[in-house]
Formats: sequence, structure tokens, C-alpha cells
Amino acid sequence: MSEKNREGKRTARERLAEERDKQKKAEKRRRVLVVGGAVVGVLALAGVIGVVAANAGKDKPDTAGPLTAPSGANGEDGLAIPVGEESAKSTLAVWEDFRCPACKGFEDGYRSTIHELTDSGQLRVEYHLATLIDGNMGGSGSVHAANAAACAQDAGKFPEYHDVLFENQPAETDDAYAKNSRLIELAGKVDGLATGAFEKCVEDGTHNSWVAKSHEAFQKGGFSGTPTVLLNGKNIYQDRSMTPAKLKRMVQQADKG
Repeated sequence: MSEKNREGKRTARERLAEERDKQKKAEKRRRVLVVGGAVVGVLALAGVIGVVAANAGKDKPDTAGPLTAPSGANGEDGLAIPVGEESAKSTLAVWEDFRCPACKGFEDGYRSTIHELTDSGQLRVEYHLATLIDGNMGGSGSVHAANAAACAQDAGKFPEYHDVLFENQPAETDDAYAKNSRLIELAGKVDGLATGAFEKCVEDGTHNSWVAKSHEAFQKGGFSGTPTVLLNGKNIYQDRSMTPAKLKRMVQQADKG
């Protein structure tokens, strides 16, 4: 074999060795990048999880504080907000959630009749507040709105504010009532409610623990949902034939005796 041929084969072997060396180095760099990327990905995911965990309780009402019932609340554990004369012969117990569309439907249909009957002294209504939609849809609007309604009760303005909350109820998926600013804004629709005392009560979540206790009572009651409406202990909202006119007749009959 000539010297020239031997030199050509050696050069070819060197080029092949160099190419293999390059491939090994490239593979090593690729592995480093993959591992590094995985580490970055894990750290990024951990960061996201950390943010989620940090924000999980953000804006969530504190329901672990002292239980402060609103002024004038009565019934077992002081969980009912009464409207109407105590001497009325009929009592309507209403379980509601301010984010509940069906509750708004009930209020829109029966509001004027209930007002007429309570104003005439024939009916006493006991309102119980639940937070079912917060649990079903997520958010905290039910709790915030219920606390604000309890603050309105402290100010002697519960019936008016209760109606305002349902009249201005956002879509079920819109947790607008989680914003205290919105609840305080709506208080402006009730004469004399938008005061510093009301605003502080809302901002402080004064009645959050009471709201949680009320919802706990709702769950223990075994009710199927909101609204739950009981006339003298009988569930009347499940009656498909029930109408505001029929409710009025029942209350008037009971009033006569």
C-alpha cells in the first residue's frame, strides 16, 4: 500500500473519530438541556403551585372568628332574621342564598305578596341565609352578601337591602358579590344604610362566622336546595300548584282561625 493511500485511510479514520466525538458531545449537551429544562419545569410548576396555595385563601372570608349574630336575630342559635309581627299566626321560614338564581325567581314572584302579608301583621318571615352556590360554583359571594345582609339587619334595614341584593343579583357564574365594594355600593339604594358603621361591618366580615353557622344548619336540616320555603313547618315550595295567590289564601285562612 502506498504511503499516499495509508495517509488517506488515516485521515478518514480521524475524520470518523472526530465526527463520533462531536456526536457524543452533542448528545451530552442535549441531555444536559433536557435535564435542565425538566428542573426548570418542576421549579416553575412548584412556583405555580406555591402561588395557587398562597392565593387559595385570598379574599376568602374568615369564618373562624367569634360568632356574632346580627341584632334581633332569633330562633335556634340565633340564626333566623325575623321580619313582621311576632303576633302573626303564620310563620314563613325561608332558606336563601343571595347568589342563587332560583331564590331570585322566588323573590321576584312572591316579594309583593310577602310584603303585603307582613305589613298587615298576618305573616312573620324568618330568613335563614345559606352559602350553597359558593360551594357549587366556587367563590365567596354568597358569604360576603350574607354578611352584608346581616350588617343591614344591625342597621334595621334588612328587608330593604335583602330585596336590593336579589334585584341586582349577578349571573350565577359571576362572583360579583365577593367584592365588598359592590355590596357597599348597593347599600346606597337603601335610604340611610350607607354609613361608616355598615361599611366597617362589611369590610370586617363581622358576621362571617354566623353565616357559616347558618349554612351548617341548612346542611343539617337535610334540605334539597335553595330556596326552601316552609309555611308553619310545611314545605310549600315543593307544591307545584303553589302561587302567590294561594300562599295569601293560606295565610289569611290561618289568620282567621
